[in-house]
Amino acid sequence: MRQSKSKEELTQAHYFSEQPSTPSKRKEIEFRIHGQDYLFFTDTEVFSKNAVDFGTELMLKTVISDLLNNKIKTGELLDLGCGYGVVGVVMKRVFPAMSVKMLDINSRAVSLAQENARHNFVGSVQVFSSDGFSGLPEDSRDFTVVLTNPPVRAGKSTVFSFYDGAFERLRDGGWLYVVLQKKQGAPSSMIYLERLFGRCEVIEKDKGYWIMKATKSKKDGVLSL
Repeated sequence: MRQSKSKEELTQAHYFSEQPSTPSKRKEIEFRIHGQDYLFFTDTEVFSKNAVDFGTELMLKTVISDLLNNKIKTGELLDLGCGYGVVGVVMKRVFPAMSVKMLDINSRAVSLAQENARHNFVGSVQVFSSDGFSGLPEDSRDFTVVLTNPPVRAGKSTVFSFYDGAFERLRDGGWLYVVLQKKQGAPSSMIYLERLFGRCEVIEKDKGYWIMKATKSKKDGVLSL
């Protein structure tokens, strides 16, 4: 017999809604990564409101290490589906010379991401309310790096549209990093990304999560800045 969903699961299912309908109930959570401490404001109907989720933390650790190993410290970075701003805020703190933009459809998440950027002293980031890429300025292209923990509950077509949009807006040799659980479609995403980008590899696996790195059409896969 199928069990009914918990209140938390029902709330999480709507984190990709444009206008949250549940009453606001803000809280503050602590997070530490790469030797630095952060405080984030969260709220109802935003993704992973009680704590930074394992997948996002794993992606951050993996990407920070990968960029440092490749001596990438500048460029244009996009946090796609930013939620309350964890990825964009952390990446801007670790790589202050990078220009960081963040996108999310959820109006409550966008407001939180803007507040969390200021709260964690990285106020120079730009946060846009955006259904996919629709709210991103047209001249915002040639990204060096795009990171996403895609909204799997919104469906495969939405997830794949994230990949398509990232491919269009990445510079040649740019990198898309994706975190997904194997049971939530990581293998099918891997196939799609390989066909779209021409090159995709799994650079980390842990507890069922895959960190995938797709490289846009540059034979050596190395960024030249």
